[in-house]
Amino acid sequence: MKDDDHDTRPAFEDLLAEGAAVPTEGWDFSWFEGRATEARPSWGYAMSLAGRLADASTALDVQTGGGEVLDFALGRVAPRAPVLTVATEGWPANVAKATALLRPRGIAVVASPEDAPLPFADAAFDLVASRHPVRPLWGEIARVLRPGGTYFAQHVGPRSVFELVEYFLGPQPETVSSARHPERERAGAEAAGLEVVDLRTERLRVEFHDIAAVVHFLRKVVWMVPGFTVEAYRPRLRALHEQIEADGPFVAHSTRHLFEARRA
Repeated sequence: MKDDDHDTRPAFEDLLAEGAAVPTEGWDFSWFEGRATEARPSWGYAMSLAGRLADASTALDVQTGGGEVLDFALGRVAPRAPVLTVATEGWPANVAKATALLRPRGIAVVASPEDAPLPFADAAFDLVASRHPVRPLWGEIARVLRPGGTYFAQHVGPRSVFELVEYFLGPQPETVSSARHPERERAGAEAAGLEVVDLRTERLRVEFHDIAAVVHFLRKVVWMVPGFTVEAYRPRLRALHEQIEADGPFVAHSTRHLFEARRA
């Protein structure tokens, strides 16, 4: 190394501070560009949702996050958007973010807890959609769909990004690692009276290129490592930072499934 050469990479503490400072509202992951990557499912959920919206007269987006996916899909389908579209969201910060984004499209965002009954009448919607719901409430989904209506969603599958989860928490019991299994969800949908017409799964590569990306991800996707804070996990974060610096990106795998069901 020449005398005037120096390492310009951010130091561990700087990266921790950066990852801890980034706002976590909404489901806009653009901050991760250049710092983390995730392969996308081949079916292209947002574009596929646009096609479903074009065929619906009334639509509901459940657990809309910051409204980004719904806004994108509606932008691709206008002026053939449904006559009525509404969305629900349970996290107050996201309710505000989604309202600001979707209000110009005339879409109301209803504050509704993730585990509460949907605040709508029976058979109100041609289409119910959701991207990455915490837990689909099959009875409620079936109730608010009209006969012949469709549930169209992308779900997080079992053991998603579990390499990272188990790095911090250690091996997880079967009850945790097998949660969100697509066949269990199929059974739940069918028990509620829905006919599953499409169910596809994919396992996708995820790379974390620095420890700031890991910190931000765990702050944003709070169910991965419950109770995560930088201070509580500082020793493991330092060890992972040193591993990334020495060996390159930390590699994990997400699981996703496309779910489409119809009410008889």
